[in-house]
Amino acid sequence: MALLVVRFDLRNPASAGVTATARYRAALEMAEWADRHAVAVILSEHHGSDDGYLPSALTMAAAVAARTEAVQIVVSAIPAPLHEPLHLAEEATVVDLLSGGRLTVVLANGYVPSELALFDVDGAERAARTTEAVEVLRASRTGEPFPFRGRTVHLTPAPEGPEGRAGPTVLLGGSGPAAARRAARIADGFQPSTEAAWEAYREERLALGRRDPGPPTTAPTGSLHVARDPDAAWSVLGPHLLHEARSYARWAEEAGLGDATGYPAVDDVDALRATGRYPIVTPDELVARLRAAPDEVVVLNPMVGGAPPEVAWEGLHLVETEVLPRLPV
Repeated sequence: MALLVVRFDLRNPASAGVTATARYRAALEMAEWADRHAVAVILSEHHGSDDGYLPSALTMAAAVAARTEAVQIVVSAIPAPLHEPLHLAEEATVVDLLSGGRLTVVLANGYVPSELALFDVDGAERAARTTEAVEVLRASRTGEPFPFRGRTVHLTPAPEGPEGRAGPTVLLGGSGPAAARRAARIADGFQPSTEAAWEAYREERLALGRRDPGPPTTAPTGSLHVARDPDAAWSVLGPHLLHEARSYARWAEEAGLGDATGYPAVDDVDALRATGRYPIVTPDELVARLRAAPDEVVVLNPMVGGAPPEVAWEGLHLVETEVLPRLPV
């Protein structure tokens, strides 16, 4: 069965010609579509971006929770150093209650210097702040008082959830061995941005006497689009795909990460298409791909880079009517 993930970051550059209100409402309608056809809705967060990148992912997650019944809601990732940890834990608990226990949050250090500067956060404090946030979120799930910065605090309301689980699942994101080892010690799991960090996570878990996490898993990134005519689709979506790729590449350059984020620093749509980073495939091609690899996770980012909602819906409707009915149940 196809494992579809639908991702939103709500970028809305001025060139898109769409109001932010219309884009947010369209995202909620698409989340309802995902509730019928996908396994998860992923929301991403950045701050101070000129294109309006979603800055409050938990707020949006609450809206998604209210409009859906079954789909998993994943916030990936929250730059934890930019958030006060007690408030973050309260917000996450409320979203988890609204969703009936469907929330997973991925906490990360954040990497964009301008974002850290916006919130007056010292970059040297990132790891410590993220560690504290993970510990606070997990401690708050007990519903009992817990120690925080030399005092005892008690957050309300108490989490609820399915049997054996209360409160959101808390993952730690990262790309290096230090983050991997921290995740093994303090988090519910690890979501690396590269496969290279997974082995350090696995080794630390085994050293701690915990269950082997198995083969590497990485955060679902990028996106795939479906169109009857990929060439025509590239003429429409290409500028939006280029906007996203160049934005991420610029943040990576600002942070001194080079090409570690996997987004190519290219100058035009043709060069971007040649990288293969953003496949646009026909319904037949996607059906063949999923029949060959039925457990593949397919990430749909329907409004990528500020793509208009009507263009996004064209691809989603093709998935619904010409792909999913032809796959094994």
